Amino acid sequence: MLMTITHLPVANILLPLAAFAVAFVSALWLHPKVVRVAKLKNITDNPDKRKLQREPVPVLGGTVAFFGIVLGMGVLSPCYEMPGLMLMFTLMLLMLYTGTLDDIFGLTPGIRFVIEILAALAVIYIGGYSIDNFHGLWGIGSISPWISVPLTVVTVVGIINAINLIDGVNGLSSGYCIMSCAIFGVFFYLTDDMMMTILSAACIGALIPFFVHNVFGNRLRMFIGDGGTLMMGMVLSLFVLRVWDLDYETAMEIVSKGRGFGLIPFTLAVLSIPVFDTLRVMTHRMMHGTSPFSPDKTHLHHAFIGMGFSHLATTLSILGLNLVIVAGWYALYVSGFMIDVQFHFVLFTAILFDVGVYFVANRIMHHKP
Repeated sequence: MLMTITHLPVANILLPLAAFAVAFVSALWLHPKVVRVAKLKNITDNPDKRKLQREPVPVLGGTVAFFGIVLGMGVLSPCYEMPGLMLMFTLMLLMLYTGTLDDIFGLTPGIRFVIEILAALAVIYIGGYSIDNFHGLWGIGSISPWISVPLTVVTVVGIINAINLIDGVNGLSSGYCIMSCAIFGVFFYLTDDMMMTILSAACIGALIPFFVHNVFGNRLRMFIGDGGTLMMGMVLSLFVLRVWDLDYETAMEIVSKGRGFGLIPFTLAVLSIPVFDTLRVMTHRMMHGTSPFSPDKTHLHHAFIGMGFSHLATTLSILGLNLVIVAGWYALYVSGFMIDVQFHFVLFTAILFDVGVYFVANRIMHHKP
């Protein structure tokens, strides 16, 4: 984004850095302790024919991330006004508990869906967020509550499950969340949304120790689990709604200086690979007569693993594909292309990268298993 930050107060830079540092240190301190408890109590993800690990791995990484995020935000809450912070923490905690219970005891998809829908309704009717404006996409502005409420529920539930379903190889879900929080954090910083900037920084700080242990560690390796992915899915859905809820004219003045900044294409670009991978997988399952929530090995990361990629190479490849889409959208934006063109580019490239790469990978594995 083209704006310089020289006119912004120094505190606007120091507060996110402080949140990052507090979250990073607290998560780094707690991580080995939670690993020991999970191993002692046998709270682990055990290998089976669908999963890629070869030994039981603790699955309480979400509790570590939540601890770091809350501490990073909480320590700085007296320094900056943060309206809606309690609701945000409540929704994150609800998702953390739901996912952790699913990790330990196993919940039915129906129960999880009901909880996710209730969380989305709380975002709408308590938090005051909803997708009630398309901001000029296809020439559409404000939309009716009869459309905006169900659309918001579908969006929140969809993002939560998309982040949950990419958690298949070491570092992918946490690495993706770090990347997306960094992109959203820059946007919130440039639009002077300090609460969301601090939240983005705290999320990055809390996830980095987990990512490093998960990818490069052995003795302290731990999965983020459904608790962590559902929680981060809720955070990213709040980011999306916050972006769409911006005062349009103010956002245009601060971020784009009159250029056609597409709020919807921007958020879709950041979330492109998880969203379209989830849509492809669920469509494939239903076309073959199975439940869209039945586990299988048809995700994009399974294709990379099947071609012989390591977990780290798979993670970096998928993150790289997503970054290419974001970079392509940004190039169109700075070149002055219309919002509709930005959206259709993101839509086309996301489908091409997910469906196309998966198809090519399957062809390679078919001919050279």
